[in-house]
Amino acid sequence: MTESLSVCVVGGTGAEGSGLAMRWARAGHRVTIGSRDAAKAAAAATELNGKLGAPLLSGAASADGVKDADVVVLTVPYSGQMATVEGLKDVLAGKILIDVTVPLVPPKVSRVQLPATDSCVVALQAALGEGVKVVSAFQNVSAHKLKDPDKVIDCDVLVAGDDKEARAVAIRLAGDAGLRGIDAGPLANSVVAEALTSVLIWINRTYKIPDAGIRITGLGETPAG
Repeated sequence: MTESLSVCVVGGTGAEGSGLAMRWARAGHRVTIGSRDAAKAAAAATELNGKLGAPLLSGAASADGVKDADVVVLTVPYSGQMATVEGLKDVLAGKILIDVTVPLVPPKVSRVQLPATDSCVVALQAALGEGVKVVSAFQNVSAHKLKDPDKVIDCDVLVAGDDKEARAVAIRLAGDAGLRGIDAGPLANSVVAEALTSVLIWINRTYKIPDAGIRITGLGETPAG
């Protein structure tokens, strides 16, 4: 698993998506910014390429970007999660989908408010069926730190999914973004990372810091297995 991947970041014009896209492009992956508006995606890619100092990213309408990708990363708000994916269902077939969605319910985003399914990513897998390998990751990473590709981020990434190989791909991408991916088991365990985001927002506000994160202790420099 050393070859470059073709990655489409759907919602890549936003803060978290664009930060991940920059880091992966600089690591040598072929990255496309996906948006409902192809012109907006192209403009975002041009802006990010300016920050990187090289034409490493491209932009496209989400359906076109997803169709040509090995891995799709969903970085849209919870309110648009299901509708966005429903519109891409046909082109997602057979692919790995890494979902970064957190079920935040404004205005009380510092209070855990999980959906009836407990996990919004589990609900997405149920909607898409077994033809798409859904993985949960990157919910607990500071978006503003991701936007600086030179910034060292003191945060681990919990990676949950029902397919072992798909989890391994997400863990690799975490490493290529300068983070440490931790195998957190089946997709049902995504509920932990989804709920943690509200807790981290509370911690940020209480202690007046911008970017609380998580670390898993006892693993050493790299996780086992």
